[in-house]
Formats: sequence, C-alpha cells, structure tokens
Amino acid sequence: MSASRRSGATDELGPDDPDGPEESGGSDLLAALLDGMDAALCAFDADGVVTHWNREAERILGWTAAEAVGRHGFAGWAVRSADAEEVHARLMSAMHAPGRQVQEFALVTKDGGRVLVRTQSAAVRGPDGKPAGVYCAFSEVHAQIDLERSIALSEALFEDASWGVVLVDADLRPAVVNAHAARALGIGRTSALGRPLGELLAQGVEELESALTHVLAEGAPPAPAEMWVAVRTPEGERRRCWRSGFVRLASPLAEEPVPLGVGWLFVDVTEAKQGEQEGSLLRFRTNQLHRAARAAAECEDPAEAATVHLDFALAGFADHAVLDRVAGAPRAEGEEAAGPVRLVRLAATPAGAPGPSVPTGAAGLPVRYGEGHPALQCVERAGAVRADAPGAAERAREWALERQWPADAVHALCAALRSRGRTLGVVTFLRGAGRSRFERVDAVYAEDVAVRVAAALDLADAVRRGAER
Repeated sequence: MSASRRSGATDELGPDDPDGPEESGGSDLLAALLDGMDAALCAFDADGVVTHWNREAERILGWTAAEAVGRHGFAGWAVRSADAEEVHARLMSAMHAPGRQVQEFALVTKDGGRVLVRTQSAAVRGPDGKPAGVYCAFSEVHAQIDLERSIALSEALFEDASWGVVLVDADLRPAVVNAHAARALGIGRTSALGRPLGELLAQGVEELESALTHVLAEGAPPAPAEMWVAVRTPEGERRRCWRSGFVRLASPLAEEPVPLGVGWLFVDVTEAKQGEQEGSLLRFRTNQLHRAARAAAECEDPAEAATVHLDFALAGFADHAVLDRVAGAPRAEGEEAAGPVRLVRLAATPAGAPGPSVPTGAAGLPVRYGEGHPALQCVERAGAVRADAPGAAERAREWALERQWPADAVHALCAALRSRGRTLGVVTFLRGAGRSRFERVDAVYAEDVAVRVAAALDLADAVRRGAER
C-alpha cells in the first residue's frame, strides 16, 4: 500500500496524476505489490521524508501508513532520540553508495518497545538518473536469522550430510538428490532427477513408494522405518538396509497446505542389521544344540539319539534331512577304499508333511546314488559339500529325484559324520524353493550337528557289538 497516494503527501518515487487513468492503475498495482510483500518496506525522498510504508512495516512496528508517511526520517517516533541522527545518516548514505547496504538498527515500536531489524537499503533514481531517494526493506533480525539458518541447513543437507537426502515430488520422482544419496544409489546426482524409482532400485521399490504415498496423504510417520532394497551396481545387485525417515513438504506461500513432495532421509545400516541377524541366528542355533543334547541324553537307544539331534537341527534351518551310513566298515582318513563308496539310508524326514525323522533301511540295501552324487563326494572329501538345482522348476524337480531326494528340494548341504578319525556316513540337509541357498555359516552349523549325530551312531555300534558278545 502506497500511503502517500492516499494521504496527499509528495511521492518522490514517481509523479502522480490523479486525472490519468493509466497512472491511477499503476498506483493501485504498486500499492498491491507493496502490501503483498513478506518484508517490511519504507521509502524516503531525497530530503529524508517517508513516502512509502507497507503493511508488513506496520505489523512489525505498529505505526500505520497514515502515521508514518510524511514524517522526516525516524527521529522522534521510530528510533530513540540518541540514535536518530546516526540511523538517519546511515540510511540516507545508501542514496550515494553503489549497490545495496545491509545494516542492523534498533527501532522503536508504537507501544514503546524496541525491536532489532536488519535492513537492506539502496538508492532510487529519477528519470534523469540522479538519486531521488532511498528504499529500505527490513525484517526482524530473529526472523532473518531463522531464514538464514533454514537456508544454511538445506545447503548443508544437500552437500555435506553424512546420510542420504532425497526430495521426491508429488509424482514420486526424485527432484533433488544429495551427494551421499547419489553414492548410495550408484548414480550421478543429476542422472537421478525425474526418473522413476523403479529405475534406481532393483528391489524394494513397492515398499518405498507405498511409504512415500502414505506420507503425502497422512504426514510423517512417528518413527524411522527400516527398508531392504537392492541397488544396481556394475558388479550386480547389492542388497542394502536403509533406515529411512520421511517428512511431508508443503508450500509456505499457499493459504492451505499444498504438498510439494516428500523429504526422504536415510542411512545405511546393512552391516548393523546383518550383525544383529547373525547374532540372533547364532543364539537360536546354539540353543537348539543345547536342547538337542539334553533330549538325546534321555534316549536309551543311541540310534534314536542321532535322529533327535537331526530333528532339532531342522527347526529354522532346512525343510528335509536325510541320514546315510557307510555300508561296511567306517572309512578312516587316508585309507584306500576296497571298492566304490556305498551308502545305506538310516533315517529321513517325511517328504509330504513335517514330522520327526523316520528310521528306514532295515534291509541294509545301498541307496542308488549316481556317480558324482554330493553325498558320495562328501564321504570322499570328509568335508561339507553344497549343491543347488538349476533355475527351471521342472529341471529342479528332475534334479532332486535323480539324487534320491524329495521332489521339492532345490538346495542341498551334505556334512560328513566323523567320529574317532573315521567317516561313518553323511547327513544331508535340503531346502525348498522358498528358502535361500546354504551359505558357509550354514555349513559350520551342519558340521556341528554332524559331530553329535556321528558320536551317537558310533555309540550305537559299540553298544550293538557289546550285546553280540
């Protein structure tokens, strides 16, 4: 609002012809622009008389435009008398200085309070190019500092933050990506902009997009979320766990909140999560071994104790288990075999439904294992052997049946039964398609179980020989 045009005071920022409709329309436009500004604005003519005073200036200091326009400087009303001369000189010095001047003043409000403001002053030049006055935009220092902090925080987040920051627009496409996030995604900062998230991540896109959609509709969740994703790299897909936080972004300029998108902040916690999972898995398996040992100690028949160890080991580890015994005398390490290795099946878990291991092979007939079978390799090496079915489902079924295993087996792990320096047989653990392949840590656990099973079978042989005598 240009109060000078309503009060009749001289306006040094431009002539005013009340009879000219074009001038009147320009005056109204100028008044609307001044009143719509977020910053307080006042202007002085060459003599230091206030010519303009907008609504934000009125809000900060309490003086209305009618009270401000026409006064000579701030002396006697908007500054203390002791400061008036200095403030006036510093403001008017901008009229003869190049560019803008940034200064801080303590101004006086209408109710007698004081407020520290930061001003930006610059000269206003007339049609002849000579200085005709000064305009001064000002805001409360604390508001300016808050703005500067917000800007500094944004710049720091997008440059130096040690976690990923991505601004996602309402179409769920990255609009801004900081350096850390670009490295985590394995792509350049500009290359990621505007692309669908499905092009940036190989797995976990659905969960991430669902979270972003929820934030746009409902707002930020109360706590961070941990999401497993797969990132494409030159070496292949890399699985990562990102602890993610989300905030909804709304425009501060709109009367009603208008969602601009979502701020997504994340940090890679893969190693920590893997450590937690491995620790939890180790505690569970150690507990299973302990429970199995206590249950086996109550078995009168050592052979039954061997199957007890097998049943406890299956929990959370595999879908099926097969226990095979070397036909004839056990093989000592380094001992030359008199003939090909033959195995007799002692026990196996039910193929159709879960249940305890069932003793088999009472007739003592060798199992028809073909040459190169993982169980035979395990006996020959006296160590663990892993095997996996080919990718196609029908081929995987044929692969399992050819090896005398349940038809749904796709991953196998064979561990040698070793006791007193001899190989007594093989225990084979099998997983279906719903489980991952066996890893090295699984082989260590299988060998722990095999040691206990072998000790029970060795004891069963000793008991049987003693009974025969």
